[in-house]
Amino acid sequence: MSRYSLGLVVGKFAPLHLGHEHVIRAAIAACDHVILLSYSSPEFPGCEPARRTEWLEARFPETTRIVLDHAADSLPDNSDSDETHREFCADVLHRLVKQPVDAIFTSETYGPGFAADFSRRQCSPVAHVAIDAMRDTVPVSGTALRADIHGLRRYLSPVVYATFIDRIAILGGESTGKSTLAAALAEELGTSYVAEYGRELWDQRAGKLVFEDMPAIAHEQIKREQEALLSPTTHRFLICDTSPLTTLFYSMEIFGRIAPELESLARRHYHHLILCADDFNFCQDGTRRDVTFRRKGQDWYSQQLQGISHAVVYGSIRNRIIETRKLIGRDEALQLIKETHAPN
Repeated sequence: MSRYSLGLVVGKFAPLHLGHEHVIRAAIAACDHVILLSYSSPEFPGCEPARRTEWLEARFPETTRIVLDHAADSLPDNSDSDETHREFCADVLHRLVKQPVDAIFTSETYGPGFAADFSRRQCSPVAHVAIDAMRDTVPVSGTALRADIHGLRRYLSPVVYATFIDRIAILGGESTGKSTLAAALAEELGTSYVAEYGRELWDQRAGKLVFEDMPAIAHEQIKREQEALLSPTTHRFLICDTSPLTTLFYSMEIFGRIAPELESLARRHYHHLILCADDFNFCQDGTRRDVTFRRKGQDWYSQQLQGISHAVVYGSIRNRIIETRKLIGRDEALQLIKETHAPN
């Protein structure tokens, strides 16, 4: 393959899949520098500009990334003519890059005409480099992925797939069964769960924690969630046994104060929130306080969750799983897992 100074790859990247990555890596290998231009009008749900920016930055930090926003930029419609898109791309490159492109890399039939038009507009030759035009290397399309993102996850890098996983946080006072529910729900949905790090550290330190441990606990909990999102065993959902909100509660209870950093972490977003009811006998495991403290915790969580979408689950583990599935809109989740879940 010839060597080029500046290469260009244009795409919706909705989502960014391994076919796109194959083209981009070929461009990087053949060019001194590569520009990635991404835009879509209308946008596709789950593939908004901020998310596309995140994907491209994570996967190709060595490139120049131009991700345009339908809300802020005047973009041509996806259905507009090739001529309209060619003119638009040439104008963007002229305004933002101010350097002639030497090669355009695509796996599409429009590539040769696109390159020829760029040559005419910038008055210098632009090569078209076709990469995997028959889609033999990565036989997938953005359309197919948008229709079945979880079933076709093998065509996404873990970093990209992680952004399509819903995190379910399970909250509750001491001895409300949240850890039991987290493990059971993960098994039922064929996915992973993240255990409560604060409890792990409490056991390691024999209950002797210091104030500075509180934000550190929240950071480690989040770190473990992020690591689990990249695991091939995490599918569709990630079950989180607690959230930084729990650490905030214990910071107030143990030390009577909250680090500003922890207060910010406690506002971490979860796609679904479950509050386990305290509707069974308190179980003392040797580290818990008492039923009165459990009730205090329950009241505090209920207050914190006011105005926030969540579900309170009651009764047996089976009943709590059923109620959780209703909340996440996946009453059909078990059947879907059986039909589509296969290891990478």
